[in-house]
Amino acid sequence: MTVAQPNRLAGGRIDRARTLSFRFDGRRYTGHPGDTLASALVANDVALLGRSFKYHRPRGLISAGSEEPNALVTLAHGGAHTPNTRATMVELVDGLVAAPQNAWPSLRFDTLAVNDLAAPLLTAGFYYKTFMWPRGFWERVYEPAIRRAAGLGRLDTAPDPDSYDRGFLHCDLLVVGAGPAGLMAALTAGRAGARVILADEDTVAGGRLNAETHAIDDAPGADWAAAARAELAALPSVRVMPRTTVFGVFDHGTYGALERAAPDAPSHAPRETFWRIFARACTLCAGATERPIAFPGNDRPGILLAGAARAFVNRWAAAPARRAAVFTNNDDGHRSAADLAAAGIEVVALIDTRADAPDCPFAAETLRGAQVIGTSGRRRLTAITVRAAGGALRRIACGALAVSGGWNPNLHLAAQHRARPAWDDAIAAFVPVPGAVPGQRAAGAAAGVFSTAGALAGGAAAARAALEDLGLSAGAPAPLPRTEDAPVRVTAFWHVTGAPGRAWLDFQNDVTVKDVALAQAEGFRSVEHVKRYTTLGMATDQGRTASTAAIGVMAALSGQGIAETGTTMVRPPYTPVSLGALAGRARGPRFRPVRRTPTHVFAEARGAVFTEAGQWLRAQYYPRPGETHWRESVDREVRAVRGAVGVCDVTTLGKIDVQGADAAAFLDRIYCNRMATLPIGRVRYGLMLREDGIVMDDGTAARLGPDHFIVTTTTANAGAVTRHMEFARQCLWPGMDVQLVSVTDAWAQIAVAGPNARRLLRRIVDPPHDLSNQTFPFMACGAVTVCGGLGGRLFRISFSGELAYELAVPARYGNALMDELLDRGADLGATPYGTEALGVLRIEKGHAAGNELNGRTTAAMLGLGRMVSGEKDSIGAVLSRREGLAGDDRRLAGFVPLDGTSAIPGGAHLLRPGARAEAANVLGWISSAAFSPTLESPIALGFVALAGARMGATLRAVSPVDGRDIPVRAVSPHFVDPDGGRLRG
Repeated sequence: MTVAQPNRLAGGRIDRARTLSFRFDGRRYTGHPGDTLASALVANDVALLGRSFKYHRPRGLISAGSEEPNALVTLAHGGAHTPNTRATMVELVDGLVAAPQNAWPSLRFDTLAVNDLAAPLLTAGFYYKTFMWPRGFWERVYEPAIRRAAGLGRLDTAPDPDSYDRGFLHCDLLVVGAGPAGLMAALTAGRAGARVILADEDTVAGGRLNAETHAIDDAPGADWAAAARAELAALPSVRVMPRTTVFGVFDHGTYGALERAAPDAPSHAPRETFWRIFARACTLCAGATERPIAFPGNDRPGILLAGAARAFVNRWAAAPARRAAVFTNNDDGHRSAADLAAAGIEVVALIDTRADAPDCPFAAETLRGAQVIGTSGRRRLTAITVRAAGGALRRIACGALAVSGGWNPNLHLAAQHRARPAWDDAIAAFVPVPGAVPGQRAAGAAAGVFSTAGALAGGAAAARAALEDLGLSAGAPAPLPRTEDAPVRVTAFWHVTGAPGRAWLDFQNDVTVKDVALAQAEGFRSVEHVKRYTTLGMATDQGRTASTAAIGVMAALSGQGIAETGTTMVRPPYTPVSLGALAGRARGPRFRPVRRTPTHVFAEARGAVFTEAGQWLRAQYYPRPGETHWRESVDREVRAVRGAVGVCDVTTLGKIDVQGADAAAFLDRIYCNRMATLPIGRVRYGLMLREDGIVMDDGTAARLGPDHFIVTTTTANAGAVTRHMEFARQCLWPGMDVQLVSVTDAWAQIAVAGPNARRLLRRIVDPPHDLSNQTFPFMACGAVTVCGGLGGRLFRISFSGELAYELAVPARYGNALMDELLDRGADLGATPYGTEALGVLRIEKGHAAGNELNGRTTAAMLGLGRMVSGEKDSIGAVLSRREGLAGDDRRLAGFVPLDGTSAIPGGAHLLRPGARAEAANVLGWISSAAFSPTLESPIALGFVALAGARMGATLRAVSPVDGRDIPVRAVSPHFVDPDGGRLRG
């Protein structure tokens, strides 16, 4: 059933020609284009919108903008749900479905509201004090229970049907905020021909002008804003970006911005776009946020900020209630009373904390020097209790209370470079420090100038100053529009004292004045410490409605001034940013770039199953008809290599072409073993260390000429090794004559391994080339031609432990070469094999790979300690000999299960028989494990202390993750052909 709009007023800036239907908390309501979800709910007299984080207290709207801490909803759109969305920032569309959060079984009856009865026990620091014992209960009992009881919205595990994007923008001047100051700054710079971006989080530029009744040049301020928008749209160098929040400022004039799609955007358009904006200068015109006053019961639905009440009435023609009161410490509260009364709302009282406050003719009575000390109502406000200046108490019935404690400039973007703002007594607020962020100037309310005339003048002046800094001419100053220029009259007042009950500072996290007082009493005097101890300012509004009042409370309690009390450090983001926007289109298959090997088409045609290896998509194994399990395919491929011949694409190994007169000397410094003595036409295994002496990578270096080497790296470390070598070339030894070129993509490289490898290659390599063992022995290399003249390179190296070669041809011929090898080797048993078989083969042979080169192993641990030359210097060589590494007695070893059948879990800890499974008893770990079809048994590689003395000893491979405890025997890591006769044959 559709409910009428009982609180809808006349006027406003909504499109009444159309009616939109939406649902909230299971009930259907109506609104109009131009509404937000929040304003439509206000028009429908819905006050209860959510529950607080800790106590599950009823919560209603407090603001009308992005600072809203209470009205967080979950939106249903398409096949996905978006939690923690601020109702004030949701544009109303037909069919919108929104649900409240943090309540069960319903919003009106939330069983966890019982937490509020236990509030005396759940004070600041409750978790730190209570859940310390028994020690083992935290992970098993306490944390799961707390996470179930507290929290906001729930994530949807279904795939998000929407798309997101990222982009880059450049401009001379970035104007943040499109209020009067921002519009004037953009007009000033745009008229001068500068490249301008005007970004504002609202749906339409104008800022508070759209919510006020101020006149500019004798016309409504909103009309002037509309004319300014039209002029900006006509300026070719200006880009206006509504629905765009600039959430962070970073180094070198880079700003992060999040743009939301309009409701009528095409379905294929990105829902959100994350922009990196590179601005030569920035004018910060982000406006200000009104702050509440803390008093007992100030969190009841129906109590909202006075500026928000004014916005709902003037912009959206929605009355928070038909009978309202105003509680203020400044003249702006009187303006709210005037606008509410003009809209037909009965203002029953204006309560002003100032004894010398002016009379308010728009309220039934003005109570000077008075304070609100309590409220009534279960799920919404019904009455307030006022303490008059003389101490007398009065109860005043009302449905809404508009509260104004003053305005805080939105200075977050001026303080994200670790700058602390300055306190300004004149406006009782913190203001940005000029020059805190290079190239940035604040103007308007963001600079603490709250009159419309001051905002217009400040925006124009800031833009002209920015253009002057950039060497651009702004031309002659244009006359400024005529408008109000009222001074700021405010007396700082943070919280009501001497009244019973809890006074709330942070509405979302349920932080009260009492919590701040308790934190200070327990020794937490720093603002940063109080924030973390109480969770104040850690809500989705980032403390915009809570922090300044809390600092005022802290100052009063400590006897310090507010300036001395200080502020917390401001960090991005200004408002929440979805992870989808940060990822952009990089999700699913687009999560990262996919690199396909030259033989990808070959592998697809043979039904290969693919896996990601680094950035590459590689064939994992090649299933054949009748094979129902991947192990069947892998075992067959391994046996083919051991018994006949297999071919595998190893193009993904990094390949770096190193040339120059100092190429050999350079590689001597990069690798811990000697490379300068490598003969031409030979290959040498190389080990590369990090500066701290830990193994970085391994590979081979092939010398094709006196000054020409081809260096290979592991697939995963190809990019890192290239960067490392380039850094050494450019920064460590810039005087060496050496050049580096990554040629990984230029050459397709095919491994041909097995007893029949030489016979197969003789059918591919052209006749003039002698492949005999005498002429082309193990670890030889050289240029060859194949298939009738195609130039290539042949390397006799083995990763499998078999007679093996790697044949490289230009990448465009890689797929054809694989076809040719399989065709010509059919009678020899030629079989393609993938990465799974490659892994089994190298484990059987005892070759270290990525699992062993994991950034915490040394050359000695790998059994390669003698490769670290003591006769020359190289990166990491000296630190590899330091006591902590040289004294490590763990070494690479092989392991087999005692029963011959139990799979050894990778990553398992190695312990003695009977030893308790705890860290102090761990002797080592399993790094790689596989089933060996050659040995018909599971095998593993791992590191164990005193490996040599433990050969043949029984240990346990314990995996706490899955509860397995496997007895194993330590053996040589070389399971197959330990003497190397096969690969040299």
